[in-house]
Amino acid sequence: MSATAILLRDSGVAVTGSDEAIYPPISHVLAAEKIDCRTPYAPHNIPEGADAIVIGKNARLVPQTNAEVAEAFSRAAKPGGPKILSFADVLGLLSQNHESIVAAGSFGKTTSVSMLAHCLSSAGVDPSWMIGALPLSPPYAAHIGKGRAFLLEGDEYPSSNTDNSSKFLHYHPDHVLLTPLAHDHVNVFPTIEDYLAPFHQLIDLVPVDGIVVAAMSGELSAPFLGALKRPIVTFGIGIGDWRAENIRYGERSTFDLTHQGRLVTRVETGQLGAHNIENMVGVGAFVLTRGMVSAARYAESMGSFRGIVRRLDRKSDKTALQMFEGFGSSYDKARSAIAAMKLHFPQRRLVAVFEPHTFSWRNRRTLHWYDDAFEGCDKVFIYEPAAQGAGTHEQVSLDEIIARVRAAGFDATPVTSGQDGIDVIGAQLHGDDAVLFLSSGDLGGLIEALPALAEQRWPK
Repeated sequence: MSATAILLRDSGVAVTGSDEAIYPPISHVLAAEKIDCRTPYAPHNIPEGADAIVIGKNARLVPQTNAEVAEAFSRAAKPGGPKILSFADVLGLLSQNHESIVAAGSFGKTTSVSMLAHCLSSAGVDPSWMIGALPLSPPYAAHIGKGRAFLLEGDEYPSSNTDNSSKFLHYHPDHVLLTPLAHDHVNVFPTIEDYLAPFHQLIDLVPVDGIVVAAMSGELSAPFLGALKRPIVTFGIGIGDWRAENIRYGERSTFDLTHQGRLVTRVETGQLGAHNIENMVGVGAFVLTRGMVSAARYAESMGSFRGIVRRLDRKSDKTALQMFEGFGSSYDKARSAIAAMKLHFPQRRLVAVFEPHTFSWRNRRTLHWYDDAFEGCDKVFIYEPAAQGAGTHEQVSLDEIIARVRAAGFDATPVTSGQDGIDVIGAQLHGDDAVLFLSSGDLGGLIEALPALAEQRWPK
């Protein structure tokens, strides 16, 4: 939402916002951009004379329980009242006169859009973009460029509480970069067929002269791609038309980018994990198939790409501990982050600090994820999240999660508050550990507090 607000502001629209509460890093972004965002929700937050009101998908944003949302719908019902729009509606309107490039898939799309934006910007293409996180490269999440390309992170999740169509179906894609597919958002898409249906709709929207560049590695990717009735360009690590081969992992990893068996360029990167190399292959497949940049420019931009906040970004350069944060909202995202840490720091004890996401990890239907989710971790601390969303599904408790993780053979300890985490985790850390924060929340401030503690105890 903050990135969309910036796009609107830079398009000449006066923007204000509201939320129940605002936390870093978004609070810092809004302050730096001088965008007025008010807390908590209240009817008077909506300016008089507003032409449009954009309402997010949060479960609390319904008129029955939210007075500000009720006020929005009341005003919209009056003659000449404001339009009610979703986040997806706004992005569809902003990108409608551009060449829309949509990155979709179960995981990797945020990183892929960021890599695309960084690559094309460094080549002087000046695309527009919206990134659903805080990138380090490029240095901002939203941009209105002078070029024709508009890069969008396409989410399959419903557009709003009144529009169940997937967000990316509003983006009229000219091209699609499809990352790996795996069953996700099980609270919305109970079956695999339910989950894949909007992706089929998305591909059907791509015109015949557009391209679909698709990963082959996801557990659902092969059957999905096999059912498509149009040409596609495939990519992967050791598989597909475009491939990463001869990979060497290290503090700076390297790989060969090949196309149908021919070496295209050698790439060096500071990003962690095989999944990030796969993302780079997808970006290379797209920009080089489209002829948007040279191979040399592509390789240079991947080498200078600094990553995304909360996507395996280093939390401190001032401690001997290796401390990174990964986005842990789903099983596959968590497993990818853990695998990356083990790949790059095989000799260190791996400590995971994990906060279960309300709509995935706390859903009783996904309790089996815990049976092997932390494979590779030597110690797991599990933080108790807020109970928000409990009414939407059968939610498991922290005690049940701890019991399941321990039954699977992992050394797990519950954490009930930020201060509890400082005391409990701080007492068990070693100076040669590798620490992985896995969350889609703020972990009670531990993402900032534990690196600060490590800097004091084990300065670099």
